[in-house]
Amino acid sequence: MNAAAAPARPFPWDEVMGFAFGMLRLSPGAFWSMTPRELNCALQTLQGGVPGAPARNDLDLLMQRFPDRDVGE
Repeated sequence: MNAAAAPARPFPWDEVMGFAFGMLRLSPGAFWSMTPRELNCALQTLQGGVPGAPARNDLDLLMQRFPDRDVGE
């Protein structure tokens, strides 16, 4: 284990359940039957979506355009 790693944070059940019951108005049965992926999709929809990881060719273009070191090195 890396000594610099941050300690694991407990899952924020209160916030997630508050969002599910208050904002989404889910019943307890509907909430507990959801998969994590389904809940994540609901969160993203209300938050306007969260961009995913860039595609490999997009990352390559960014690396060419903004190299970590001088190109002449």
